[in-house]
Amino acid sequence: MSHVERLLNSRRAHLERLTPAEALDAQREGALLVDTRPVVNRAAEGGIPGALVIDRNVLEWRLDPTSPDRVAEADSPDRHVVLFCNEGYASSLAAAQLQELGLARATDLVGGFRAWREAGLPVTEPERESAPAS
Repeated sequence: MSHVERLLNSRRAHLERLTPAEALDAQREGALLVDTRPVVNRAAEGGIPGALVIDRNVLEWRLDPTSPDRVAEADSPDRHVVLFCNEGYASSLAAAQLQELGLARATDLVGGFRAWREAGLPVTEPERESAPAS
């Protein structure tokens, strides 16, 4: 097993990861779904309706309730936050980092956005490139 696989497994041991159906239920009950995927993936594949988009490189600053740079939705350390990336790897590491910041209910989506889409759950349409002007 590689070092990164060991790290991932140790971080996931502290997460209550959610299946796509569980994440949808959590969202309906007020959980904040956060899309950390790169813009190229969101543009090509679409997104999850109602999810907040936060780039991974600023995630901790935007979701830390004590940060002056937080988003309005980061209103409490008790907020249920469900991160997702493409396939559920980077989001696990990011969720563990948020827990270290004090967001005890931070977790991620098993299988990421692609598992959500494969489960047939609601997605927004990908952005289509517009045709060049004639």
